[in-house]
Amino acid sequence: MVDDQKKADLSAEQWKTPHGQYFFSRQKELILELVVPCAGERMLCIDSSGTGNYLQIFRDKWCSVTGLVSSAQMLESARKQMGTGIELHLGQAEDLPFSDDEFDIVTIINTLETVQSPQKAIAEAIRVCRGRIFIGFLNKYSFAGTQQRLKGIFGFPLTEKIRFFSIEEIKEMAGSLIGTQTIKWGSVIYFPTIVYNFSTELEELVPHMKNPLGAFVGLAFPVKYTYRAVQNPITQSYQLKADAQVTAPEAVRSMLQETNR
Repeated sequence: MVDDQKKADLSAEQWKTPHGQYFFSRQKELILELVVPCAGERMLCIDSSGTGNYLQIFRDKWCSVTGLVSSAQMLESARKQMGTGIELHLGQAEDLPFSDDEFDIVTIINTLETVQSPQKAIAEAIRVCRGRIFIGFLNKYSFAGTQQRLKGIFGFPLTEKIRFFSIEEIKEMAGSLIGTQTIKWGSVIYFPTIVYNFSTELEELVPHMKNPLGAFVGLAFPVKYTYRAVQNPITQSYQLKADAQVTAPEAVRSMLQETNR
């Protein structure tokens, strides 16, 4: 089993290289186009690398950010990188330690590759989301290089066993959970690394939306907002006043507190 601290350190070092910085900038562009975060939104980032890079994308957009990592070593690494003003939790993608409908945005990035049940991880992301989901994953049909080479590009230890997915596989998993919602997708990083030694212009000439050839695929879809509480299901109906000053989630929490007295 790969040591989690070494994995976090490897991923962090990979993104500091010139190629890593450029590849991350391309991922960032795709994420922002598909998610369109707004200031003040609550977002959860489920990220197996533990570096905090993807969280920073949303913190820069003035979102209220929460991160989830799968080990104490990764938690410590993320805290060192991100500093104060960020909420970090220890947990597993298949069993999120959050209430239903808690976040406006949930991202799962480079995580489905290593979890035991990718579909359960997606289902959990949907459960805690009241807005939109973003899934970022490695494309098994990429032209950018062999699967072993792509592990190195994205900071996975070469000895670690990870899954690669096709776009249709992820769309089918998500579609089985959300029905006929609109799914938007695109991809970036189309060529072997050697191409980027000479120029990045060719990469940026290729349209990225609905392009199935990139090494990193981003897929986003809306989630219907439902009122539920995983710890205490609502057993009575309530009438919300039109001029209520609290937001809907806070109103529900207040109702539950009254019910439990």
